[in-house]
Amino acid sequence: MKQLFSLLLLAAVASSTVHAQTSLSVVAAPAAKGPGRLSGRVVDAATQKPVEYATVALLPATGTTPLLGGTCDADGKFELRDLPTGSFRLQISFVGYGSRLENVTITAEPQTLGTLALTASAQNLGGVTVTGERPVVETKPDRLVYNADQDASNTGGTVADILRKTPLVNLDGEGNVQLRGTGNVRILINNKPSALLAGNLAEALKQIPADQVKAIEVITSPSAKYDAEGSGGVINIVLKKNTLQGTSGSVGASGGNRNQGLNGSLNAKRGVFGVNTKLSGFRNLYPFRSSTARTSFLPDGTTGQLTERTTSRNQGQGGYGQVELTYDPSPLHSFTLSGNGNLYANDAPQQLFNQYQGQPALDTLYTRDINRQDQNRSFDLNAGYTRTFGDKQPRREWSVLAQHTNNRNREQYRLDQYGAPEVRTGPLEYQEASRNLARNLETTFQTDYTQPFGEKNTLELGAKHIRRQVSSDYTLDTLLTGQQPGFVRSALRSNRFDYDQNVLAAYGTYNFSLGKKYAFSLGTRLERTGIAGEFQNEAGRFRNDYLNVLPNLNATRTLRKDGETLRLSYSRRIQRPHIYYLNPYVNQVTPNSVNFGNPELRPELAQLLELTYGTFGEKFSLNASGFVRRVGNSIERVSIYNQERARNETTYGNLATNTNYGLNLYGSWKPLTGWDLSSNISGDYTNLRSRQLNRVSRRASAYMNLNSSLKLGKTYVVQGYGGFWTGGVELQTRYSGGVYYGLSLKKTLLKEKADLTLGANNFLASGREFRSTTTTPDFINQGVFYSYQRNVRLSFNYRFGKLEGGQRQRKSIRNDDSKGGSGGGQQGG
Repeated sequence: MKQLFSLLLLAAVASSTVHAQTSLSVVAAPAAKGPGRLSGRVVDAATQKPVEYATVALLPATGTTPLLGGTCDADGKFELRDLPTGSFRLQISFVGYGSRLENVTITAEPQTLGTLALTASAQNLGGVTVTGERPVVETKPDRLVYNADQDASNTGGTVADILRKTPLVNLDGEGNVQLRGTGNVRILINNKPSALLAGNLAEALKQIPADQVKAIEVITSPSAKYDAEGSGGVINIVLKKNTLQGTSGSVGASGGNRNQGLNGSLNAKRGVFGVNTKLSGFRNLYPFRSSTARTSFLPDGTTGQLTERTTSRNQGQGGYGQVELTYDPSPLHSFTLSGNGNLYANDAPQQLFNQYQGQPALDTLYTRDINRQDQNRSFDLNAGYTRTFGDKQPRREWSVLAQHTNNRNREQYRLDQYGAPEVRTGPLEYQEASRNLARNLETTFQTDYTQPFGEKNTLELGAKHIRRQVSSDYTLDTLLTGQQPGFVRSALRSNRFDYDQNVLAAYGTYNFSLGKKYAFSLGTRLERTGIAGEFQNEAGRFRNDYLNVLPNLNATRTLRKDGETLRLSYSRRIQRPHIYYLNPYVNQVTPNSVNFGNPELRPELAQLLELTYGTFGEKFSLNASGFVRRVGNSIERVSIYNQERARNETTYGNLATNTNYGLNLYGSWKPLTGWDLSSNISGDYTNLRSRQLNRVSRRASAYMNLNSSLKLGKTYVVQGYGGFWTGGVELQTRYSGGVYYGLSLKKTLLKEKADLTLGANNFLASGREFRSTTTTPDFINQGVFYSYQRNVRLSFNYRFGKLEGGQRQRKSIRNDDSKGGSGGGQQGG
């Protein structure tokens, strides 16, 4: 409790201080009005993207007191009016960039300064590129951006470690991702889906080294241009990439008690050709232990008691590689061809104790020695062409994109069952072997076009086709010792499931402004989905086709200054079930508690209303939002007791109306040069109603984190973070939350070419205990999951090469339309 109190106190101080700062403004000296007018556009020197809401101040020829000031709009444009004539200086600045000072002469004629570039504070294009000093979290009009490469504690970790510290995002005890209280979230890599994430998501997030990640973008209300997926929103993982002229690269190594890895990158660009490569290898160790205590209520008034205990030494190893080729024959044309792939092998030896009492014919007492192995292979192929139209039409753009992804997951286990309370001490009475081969093929074609009208209005149009082919081929063989000469195939527990899905989509969005204060975005997405499924050993074929109209509306009001905004948004979204929810494969490693999917699930339809306030200054940012989300046919986990087999069977169904109310507050503050402080506080209330089960579940939950980074001199950075969440609720289950924290020290070496980082996470205890309670009319199940989380690691990174400037933005595919599995691995999909 003392830890929780300290974290809350620090967050409250940070938030209140940030709030107090919002009333500050630049005081300009009185200046005589005149006929002059000055305009321009501010961009990032490296990316050529607009620097949104950069500060512009008109200074006298001598002195530092501003005569007049303002901020850029979302496109980086500014215009100063009613200026006196004469010689002045124009100062342009924004947090994370070096200031730029321009000598200007104001006349009676309007004049434009064209494009003005700002350079990141620590960038050195003449030698090794050092990442610019951006804040750890940036607040943008449509998203929050967590700049992971600015957080020293991420070095040597994984994407799972990064997401735990990302505003609005939480990971539960088993590593499942939640965004603002829901697991209905689509995760992208560089704005496109990846076969790496098509299988067990919780495990996949541990396979991407944190050293390769630049930023995490959290988009809670995506526009119609995005696939209409996810009532929670979209999380985009942005990997590091450098397409500046010249050659650069990096190598790194990390070692610790939880994960070890090697990674490297090599990037080169000569003239119109460029190549970017990444390669990494890793090992990880995530042991756990769990227990289940279940009381079942039998028809004769008696009860059955189940006790299960599992220990597992879960370990894995693998590698990830990426190659991207770019060809820019002119400033107006850009071609990209890329591929990436990964291989991951997981070995999870387990020991299970099982005892059931209450139904004499079904009473059991045994232990199982289980050897479980998973292997996942995946690759993505991408090709794209982008056409721009020069300075005269800077916002006009057309792109054509294609992608093919392939994910192959092989899950298998073999178990030996002994009739004794200790493994291998009693007679061997039963053996079982199971294999499940799951494939997921996905092919996408997409085109997008943006047409500007005037300076601020744009029309966006696009079309997309996604074809998914999913299969699961599973078998199970059994051997009763003393009764069978060898393993025998179980026909009831072996089958092949094929599932095809075709999605045709088209969208249109019109963005326009009314005066200087109001901006609107009106969009609609039309999606037609065709589904076909088949079981090989049954006459079980099914088809389903549906058409959805999905509007998206946004209205933004600029308040006292540019950058201080109030935004109201409404969207209707669809959530198609992922293979984990559909795959009927029955995992019976724990025979009294089994899991399987439901191939007849229908998609969820969600409505989201959100109100967001945002503002920032030179040393602070503040983002506050409130939302209401309603899902009318929510896909929920449901457990049913099978009395004949004395087991609870868990699957999924469109069973409830899920209404969620929430408030989020994020603030960052830079009290001193070199010291960054940020905090995120979220609260939500979930109301689940199911007519089918005649059940209502409600719960209020809270989440908070605090992140602080302090520079000590020129070569040291100390970083610390901490947070907690209070748990959540499902239709039949309530689960606990937890606390997490970490400290790190980074030392810059070799003339800023290298970093040495020592980090420790959750070091005060060996692990964390997570509890859950499932209540149904037929049983009560108490679960405890203990995850070993103490993590200490040492990491070294070295950068080399010489860069010479010039970089352009590239388009990529985003497939974010299917509901991801939140159980992790139980369906083998």
